[in-house]
Amino acid sequence: MNDKRLENINILAFQEDLLQWYEENKRDLPWRENNNAYRVWVSEIMLQQTKVDTVIPYFNRFMEKYPTVYKLAEADEQEVLKQWEGLGYYSRARNLQSAVREVVESYDGKIPDNPKELGDLKGIGPYTKGAILSIAFNQPVPAVDGNVMRVFSRVLHIEEDITQTSTKKLFEYYVGEIISKEDPSSFNQAIMDLGATICTPKQPLCMFCPVMEHCQAYAEGIQERLPIKKKAKKQQKKSYVALLIQNKQGKYVIEKRPDTGLLAGLWQFPMIPADKIVKQDWEQWLRENYGLDVEIKESCTSIKHVFSHIIWNLDVRKAITKHESLEDKRLEFVSLEEMKSYPFPVSHQKMIPFLEGK
Repeated sequence: MNDKRLENINILAFQEDLLQWYEENKRDLPWRENNNAYRVWVSEIMLQQTKVDTVIPYFNRFMEKYPTVYKLAEADEQEVLKQWEGLGYYSRARNLQSAVREVVESYDGKIPDNPKELGDLKGIGPYTKGAILSIAFNQPVPAVDGNVMRVFSRVLHIEEDITQTSTKKLFEYYVGEIISKEDPSSFNQAIMDLGATICTPKQPLCMFCPVMEHCQAYAEGIQERLPIKKKAKKQQKKSYVALLIQNKQGKYVIEKRPDTGLLAGLWQFPMIPADKIVKQDWEQWLRENYGLDVEIKESCTSIKHVFSHIIWNLDVRKAITKHESLEDKRLEFVSLEEMKSYPFPVSHQKMIPFLEGK
């Protein structure tokens, strides 16, 4: 391991400057009211690929409804997904509940502070494990995510591509060497805050940085060039026709997505893959795939929804059917009022105002 980078930094002074700044400037966040391991865990799962401001109201509602591991463990999965509705990356919620159930069954409801046991729980990767062990249990374990890699790529002048697994291991090693052994909880949270508020991806506020004098990239004037990150693959585009199908009783057809894969377990309005099926075959495709006879109307809106790897282009259309019951077990007839209790992805939540001409 190349320790020349560590020779260029006064670790004790770095820790002191960082922790003093954190004590004076730390963000007031609801999961920081105490270092309860369950609250830390829930917050870290919610914060994956989601901004802090978005997470705060979700976290507060979630903790109010499921204040303990026991409450979450015994909850209905559909109810949990409904609480998660709008946060995206829904596998996080399913994995969290699955892991919490294991904590209740195997550890008497006590979240393990053992790295092996904690890391074996579903949905807990190296970063989440490090965050829980350091913040909740004050163990000097690195918690390395994109924020942390950005900070230390600049502080230590590391030019390796941060999308590579080997690079992440490199950062875990360096953070493990630099982390405060006396107060690892504050250290890791300080790095998170520093990356979020000062050492930002573009135009970092170096003049306000508490560790500026320790930063090798700043000394060389290359802070905005780091970290090095290869471009992500281009997102795949998919086109669908989403149907708001109503029967004479005023109920609408909704479909439950598969239990695995994208948006697993959520509900949506039936979608025709428009990339593969031409317009004149839409109604036949619905008969063959859902056993539904419908009359499709004109388009009422279009919606573009961007996932990390896919872009959905949705042509939303109303449709009518004479069916009063449904044979396909994926489908249900629901009223507008009943629909409120079903978890929908954001793209389909946007369609609901168009029901009944609203």
